[in-house]
Amino acid sequence: MSEVEQKLKAMGITLPDVPKPGAKYVPSVVAGDLVFVSGNLPTEKGELKFRGRLGEDVSVEEGAKAARLAAINAIAALRGAVGDLDRIAGIVRLEGFVASAPGFTDQHLVVNGASALVLEVFGERGAHSRFAVGCASLPLGTPVEIGLIARIR
Repeated sequence: MSEVEQKLKAMGITLPDVPKPGAKYVPSVVAGDLVFVSGNLPTEKGELKFRGRLGEDVSVEEGAKAARLAAINAIAALRGAVGDLDRIAGIVRLEGFVASAPGFTDQHLVVNGASALVLEVFGERGAHSRFAVGCASLPLGTPVEIGLIARIR
């Protein structure tokens, strides 16, 4: 078992199988030494666990939990692309989309749920650039969607 997977296990996290795409795309693409992970939703066993918009139906705390779960799915897709998570040299960027009610401006706090997980799992290699963008709606009514770009060795 890889060092990263041992850390996940110690955190009580079991990575799921790579989530099946809901449309015409692939979960990840390897291009040279980069892996581009498609957007992931906060699903568990194929079921969307959170619905709604931040500032309307979903609290910042719930949104951060949703972002964390989506990041777990993104890490699963990353593992699906590279096999061994110890091959990850660094997380280059974390991409966060947050379904937001008009006037909601705490997208950065929601996406912190994903950023904190990535930093905990990968340590120094998890330090990343990122964006946290608000939008009117996301697929299936999810409050967040998380994508990653990672560098591999």
